Amino acid sequence: MGQTQGSSPRITTLSLPAHFTLLQVIPELETGGAEQTALDVSAAVVRVGGRSMVASRGGRMNARLAEAGGQLLTMDLKTKNPIKIIANGLALATLIKRERVSLIHARSRAPAVSALIAARLAKVPFLATYHGVYNARSGLKRFYNSIMTRGALTIANSDYTRAHVIAEHGVAPEKVIAIPRGVDLTQFDPAIVSAERVAAQRAKWGVEAGDKRLVLLLAGRLTRWKGQRLLIDALAALKAAGQGEVILILAGDAQGRDGYRDELIAAAKAAGLEEAVRLVGHCDDMPAAYLACDAAAAPSLEPEAFGRTAVEPQIMGRPVLASDHGAFRETVIEDETGLLLAPGDVTAWQAGLAKLLTLSPMDRAKMGAAGRERAVRLFGVEAMTAATLAVYGRLVGSAA
Repeated sequence: MGQTQGSSPRITTLSLPAHFTLLQVIPELETGGAEQTALDVSAAVVRVGGRSMVASRGGRMNARLAEAGGQLLTMDLKTKNPIKIIANGLALATLIKRERVSLIHARSRAPAVSALIAARLAKVPFLATYHGVYNARSGLKRFYNSIMTRGALTIANSDYTRAHVIAEHGVAPEKVIAIPRGVDLTQFDPAIVSAERVAAQRAKWGVEAGDKRLVLLLAGRLTRWKGQRLLIDALAALKAAGQGEVILILAGDAQGRDGYRDELIAAAKAAGLEEAVRLVGHCDDMPAAYLACDAAAAPSLEPEAFGRTAVEPQIMGRPVLASDHGAFRETVIEDETGLLLAPGDVTAWQAGLAKLLTLSPMDRAKMGAAGRERAVRLFGVEAMTAATLAVYGRLVGSAA
């Protein structure tokens, strides 16, 4: 699938030239949507007989890259030091020539500058994926962000992102292609997640077998714009109104934001929710985590460019409460696969939680089934990688 709503040009060819070698550049491989997409595309290239390399600082995903046949080239591409960025560009150009790289694909802005320098020196195609909607409060920042549009094509991870890129940078529509993020359907499959895995996950969260409260999962790093505090405030209002009880699981690393983590703990305690709100840190088994909850929440205060935390639970058959903006409007269907609620509005989220609590288990299951059917059809990783490899074939073919 090359687009979600038919708005972006359709790519029809799906082939890679002989001896194709891909080089992706990304700051690190710790966690996140851009990182997972890089691994998915790497694996797809290897499956069709190509070579795949990723230049990055690396991280906890290193082993997964290697297991799927990809090669890590350790480089400090996270730097924003202009001298180091240029030096990285020169090093990448040397690498491209030595390894006979066919195409370089950037997935973040600072590495994209180095990658563009390298591509022009080595005379290979360059493209970038716009994984987020970057803020630009000055002309200089907008210019910096525009590096992601300097290649032959730009991939946007949703129709929402594509529209932003075209409007923000004045790029010709035919040069921006929407390829939605893909979820690995071999991993996110309710049929292969054992009851033991689900029980173990609930036990880690301290949810006892006989607890009848609704379990709501918000998966995402602890940062204010992801909406953890909003959800705690909505739960506090729900409790004050006597509208029901919820166990809220906040699964994600603080990544150094200890002050915000302490704020969440204090807010829960002040509302008498210290037992109901559980900060559980990073979760290694997300498929089991989604089956261990009754519903998922994605209360982002700012528009998400794609937002896998609204798609993954649907693929696992769980309804989603999501903010009514950004790409969530593409991935969640109101009253069919979940609820879309006013961003940042505590009263709206209280009402959404109250509505969720009125649904019977059968109603929630029906909503979850509808979400799974749609998400599997539109947002599987195979559709994403097929569309991406088609772009590669087109660019390398036109450059030959």
